[in-house]
Amino acid sequence: MTINDYKFAGKKAIVRVDFNVPLNENGEITDDTRIRGALPTLKHILEEGGALIIMSHMGKPKGKVVAKYSLKQIVDAVSAALGAPVQFAEDCAKAADKAAALKAGEVLLLENLRYYPEEEGKPVGIDKEDPAYEEAKKAMKASQKEFAKTLASYADCYVNDAFGTAHRKHASTAVIADYFDADNKMLGYLMEKEVQAVDNILSNIKRPFTAIMGGSKVSTKIGIIENLMDKVDNLILCGGMTYTFAKANGGEIGNSICENDKLDLALDIIAQAKAKGVNLVLATDCVAADAFSNDANTQVCPSNAIPEGWEGVDVGPESRKAFAAAIEGAKTILWNGPAGVFEFDNFAAGSKAIAEAIAKATDEGAYSLIGGGDSVACVNKFGMADRVSYISTGGGALLEAIEGKVLPGVAAIKG
Repeated sequence: MTINDYKFAGKKAIVRVDFNVPLNENGEITDDTRIRGALPTLKHILEEGGALIIMSHMGKPKGKVVAKYSLKQIVDAVSAALGAPVQFAEDCAKAADKAAALKAGEVLLLENLRYYPEEEGKPVGIDKEDPAYEEAKKAMKASQKEFAKTLASYADCYVNDAFGTAHRKHASTAVIADYFDADNKMLGYLMEKEVQAVDNILSNIKRPFTAIMGGSKVSTKIGIIENLMDKVDNLILCGGMTYTFAKANGGEIGNSICENDKLDLALDIIAQAKAKGVNLVLATDCVAADAFSNDANTQVCPSNAIPEGWEGVDVGPESRKAFAAAIEGAKTILWNGPAGVFEFDNFAAGSKAIAEAIAKATDEGAYSLIGGGDSVACVNKFGMADRVSYISTGGGALLEAIEGKVLPGVAAIKG
């Protein structure tokens, strides 16, 4: 079933969204991208005459009620975005009466799903090494099903529009779908767009294909790097992982971040790229700082010759040119992870150079997919969000999809 085909009139729809938005110390939203992303789905249901039950998590309360993660803080913002008053259920598992009373066009927001450990389905307060862990895990899985069944009981249909959590087999993202037949569960507009964006990157490749992978650790990106090796023409590896590669090749990296237990892995990636004819682009120079601060003293030096006491915090001017050259002329572009500590304005030039090159290539007809919180923050910071093809709301979900893994949140609906 698709959201366009379903008849919502007179029905109650329970919709899983990702309203895990950043809040400041006053509980005010600092970036409402995720709320805006869900609006087409939510508004469509209301316009079609349905009643709306919205559920989401916020933060990592680990099965406990933690005030700073209460969704009550965003009720007014959601109401303003929807243009409709939003009721609030203080307990997501005890909202049956409020859900039953909903009339067409009305909206109910449930409290944080993760106040219940059953949402994530992991035993709480017991170590994995404990002999009793497996029994506790079985018991929790049974409780998770009951929790999902309770949530499902509030509505006639289920819509999953939370791509950011689609890689998790949680009660509200996957298990709940078991309690609706195929004609009463569907993906929301945002999820459909996300799935299509991944398909464009993996199955509808126009060449040359350039992928840019940033981030601090090779280990967290190894699966996606290896999967991309069979697909890309150019692979730019940047960010903190630069220095693991530099050290693996015998370089001096000062105090730069480095995974010393992944040096062989770095060499293996270099060998794989060579064997598969992939143009692997690594930074040759960097901006080094004598402290992790925007006001630190800096110098440009080779990435493999950083003085003791200094650390690489951004790519240097020569590397920026090399990155831009690998992006220029590409017809498919994937970017995940910044080139440096872009949060500090003085170390944002490398990430900005990547964003500018991607925007230019997109202007010239490339399909560009930006994914992962930091990369999205980059394009927003540099005012280039409207100059790329698609910005994904999913970090881990996007990476796992591109790694070739099945996403439980999608499989629960599509089979």
